[in-house]
Amino acid sequence: MPACDYFHVDCTVTLKRIYVFYVLEIGSRRAHLLGATTNPDGAWTTQQARNLLMDLGDGITEFRPLLRDRAGQFTTSFDTVLADASIRVVKTPPRCPRANCFAERFVRTVRPELTDRLLIFGERHLRAALTKYIRHYNGRRPHRAHELPPPRPSHPVADLDSEQIKRRPVLGGLINEYERIA
Repeated sequence: MPACDYFHVDCTVTLKRIYVFYVLEIGSRRAHLLGATTNPDGAWTTQQARNLLMDLGDGITEFRPLLRDRAGQFTTSFDTVLADASIRVVKTPPRCPRANCFAERFVRTVRPELTDRLLIFGERHLRAALTKYIRHYNGRRPHRAHELPPPRPSHPVADLDSEQIKRRPVLGGLINEYERIA
């Protein structure tokens, strides 16, 4: 069951707030970045839902149902696009912030690991940084809920008998990935 939500990042150059729209697959903790904009209206959100459906292709069967909050950006057209793909949309109960706890936890992971450490210069810069981070999050970052393997490992399992460790910087050294050398 996936959950979708927004979080915001403040731009240091334009002094505008940029909203990031994402979907998180709760079972695997795999994240999908849908887009970033300074004006997340209903039409933009609906278009991002269409883009998600095209990107998923056959993987759409894993997206039933979709959990979302009651924000104004999620219009009836958003729900209709998903309903046409046989995805049932479940709204969180009113005034219940813990109902979407997995999505909130993802935001609490992205903020200290990425957005709190970078000066964001605009939407394009934010999208580029988030794309790299989500690739790291899905492919290399250990997840405690899954006994430390990432959602979709992008590397082979390391030989645990080796004593040497190799460090690979991501995002210019902001994040480091470690693996044993075979």
